[in-house]
Amino acid sequence: MSPQNPKKTLINWDLVTVNPSNKNWNWKDLFCFWGVNIQSVIGFSLITSLYVVYNLNTFVVLFGTIFGSLLVYFFSNLIGKPSQKFGLPFVVLLRSSLGIRGAQYFGFLRSLVGIFMFGIQTYFLSKALGYLIRIILYSFDNDFLNKEIFLTFLMGLNIIDWFSISFAMIIQIILFSVGMNFNRKLIKFSAISIYIGMAIFFFAVLLNDVKLTSSVFINAFNIENFFDKNNVVPLITVTGTIFAYFSIIILSFGDFSRYVKNENELKKGNLSLFLNLIIFSFFALFIVIGTDAFLNTNSSNLEKILTNPTDIIGKLDNLLVTNLVLIFIIIASGSTNLIANFIPSQYSLINLAPSSLTFKSSSYIIAFFGFIIGIFWISIISQIGILSLIDTIAAFFGPIFGLMITDFYLIKKTILINKNIYSLDSGGDYYFSNGWHIKGVYSLFLGFIFSASTIWNPNFSFLQSYAWIIGGFVTSISYYLLAKK
Repeated sequence: MSPQNPKKTLINWDLVTVNPSNKNWNWKDLFCFWGVNIQSVIGFSLITSLYVVYNLNTFVVLFGTIFGSLLVYFFSNLIGKPSQKFGLPFVVLLRSSLGIRGAQYFGFLRSLVGIFMFGIQTYFLSKALGYLIRIILYSFDNDFLNKEIFLTFLMGLNIIDWFSISFAMIIQIILFSVGMNFNRKLIKFSAISIYIGMAIFFFAVLLNDVKLTSSVFINAFNIENFFDKNNVVPLITVTGTIFAYFSIIILSFGDFSRYVKNENELKKGNLSLFLNLIIFSFFALFIVIGTDAFLNTNSSNLEKILTNPTDIIGKLDNLLVTNLVLIFIIIASGSTNLIANFIPSQYSLINLAPSSLTFKSSSYIIAFFGFIIGIFWISIISQIGILSLIDTIAAFFGPIFGLMITDFYLIKKTILINKNIYSLDSGGDYYFSNGWHIKGVYSLFLGFIFSASTIWNPNFSFLQSYAWIIGGFVTSISYYLLAKK
């Protein structure tokens, strides 16, 4: 075997097996993890839209949500177990399925999507921060915002917007790059504080008119026609929609499950997803229905039911509630950005250049490109249809999952040679053909064709919510047939 170049190595302290003393996550931490994943403006709007906008039977939505959560629970356990067992992040485990080079470049796709979404999420986080700043300035002097400096725009942003997005980016990088023990505390703080914030929002709506808001909420739950055969398609659609919302988290779930104490805590923690959805759905649905009833009672004729929390607080004449909700939106947006975009991007970037990058340096790369995406989001990026390209890249995620699961459980029988996963020797177990596992790559592209077809072929667009599963299934079958002995 050829000796390794000392200047090139796959070993990085952020990618090696977690120290047993740091495997301190339990089911309560995972409860907060799943809570943060749904506690976003997008999650709020999605849940409430399914219940009140699309005129679906309430119990169809409820059971669709449960079925979608079951899929998330099942797949999260599958992908989370090997990372929990060996203490390795997603991209390092990928080396055993795609080869050390294949894992670097296909894993980098997770960074591309993550950094792009990090920039967009930071932009929307900064909008909430900008609203808060404007409210504070207006409360001191209601004519202050009419000064020329606030009416001058560059790339669609004025001085408050520029300050907001810069501050949002800087504070995120400072907080997120400390380390996973600190990130764990951030996740717990965010999940708990957001539920407290939703409870405050809930009581603010309830106490406007207890009898009215309670009655309209109770009336929303109607089991009539639940067993109608016409509800089958909506049930499948809701199931797919809920799964699609969480799907971007599943692939890189190992980046977090590697810190869980044991498999029992992992399974219990993943079960908490159901509890989170029940709690969050209750608060979100009551807030939306109660607000709509209260506003209509006060002769505010709305053209549609408001499902976005920023739209709702804009209609409520309560400055304290408005400020509190904006603060909680900022916290929720930041923590969601941490879990869904920042940490997976960090690991994937480090894996691309393990001898050069660290948590700190990879954070600066994410910040730089995320900032560029954020400031150009409104003026350019959102206008050129680039989201279709990002969706296409993400169409690899289901196939990558299918490959990893089939390889780990069916081909390698849950066996992993830890020392060889960091080896650049040409005779190493995971070096394959110059660092690429050709059978794995071929299976990936085969699954990708099926997955991406739901995005680009209008005839298959109705399957887009299940693109992740379709691509994963095709890759899983094709890889098993190619790799089995």
